[in-house]
Amino acid sequence: MGIMPDTWIREMAKTQGMIEPFVETQKREGVISYGVSSYGYDARVADEFKIFTNVDNAIVDPKRFDDSSFVDRKTDVCIIPPNSFALARTVEYFRIPRDVLVICLGKSTYARCGLIVNVTPLEPEWEGHVTLEISNTTPLPAKVYANEGLCQFLFLKGDSVCEVSYADKSGKYMGQRGVTLPRL
Repeated sequence: MGIMPDTWIREMAKTQGMIEPFVETQKREGVISYGVSSYGYDARVADEFKIFTNVDNAIVDPKRFDDSSFVDRKTDVCIIPPNSFALARTVEYFRIPRDVLVICLGKSTYARCGLIVNVTPLEPEWEGHVTLEISNTTPLPAKVYANEGLCQFLFLKGDSVCEVSYADKSGKYMGQRGVTLPRL
């Protein structure tokens, strides 16, 4: 299993629609960078955020998730409260090939500010907007800039095609659009 380079990422985006919209060079001037890098793709965070709040003294339960725990915001700059988190999504829509697994890591600019990005692996043949969990580990409010880079996706190509893909098992997050909350 090897990590795929910029040339492969460009080819797959152009011929297979793997990433849409696709930025084939790294954009850096005046923004937190996004677009193709040497061995990955720096994705942008969209302007839709669900900011965690505990106004109703709710309990976070993945089996019975109560979306009243979040405040919805559509904004160019999201302020995440201290020691809290927000859900967001990528601007880009991904279509993962059957022989590829994708891992996501946060960008160093945000990591150095105490913001951690958590994304589960994108499985073979999964597609959709990626839901992003952004944790503010600091005791201060933190800014996240919409339509700028937030995280980097690394594409790992398997030595052979998997027997069962995400599409084959009709995964519950297939084709998700927007910020998607936990589902059973």
